[in-house]
Amino acid sequence: MKIDDAAARVEALGNPTRLKIYRALVRPGHAGMPVGRLQERLKIPASTLSHHVKGLVSVGLVSQKREGTTLVCHAEYDAMQTLVNFLVAECCIEESGCGAAQSAA
Repeated sequence: MKIDDAAARVEALGNPTRLKIYRALVRPGHAGMPVGRLQERLKIPASTLSHHVKGLVSVGLVSQKREGTTLVCHAEYDAMQTLVNFLVAECCIEESGCGAAQSAA
């Protein structure tokens, strides 16, 4: 993962509303959540939700699929796992004898 991509994802999640949206979207798993239900759950205006979901979509953390007349948001688990792996890839690498450094390599 490129550092600029990681920074964009971390920045997107650094906004409290976007972090709430992402956390709400991981709860239903791969089934995702309709936009209307997401709006009800988080109690935020539709325009605000749309703005923040767009930010998460633009960095690849969320996708949207139309199912009939319903727009469903999905957390992109592989993108998040890639980000987490990037963040911890060099954990304890400079600490001699660290088990985490050896297992991360």
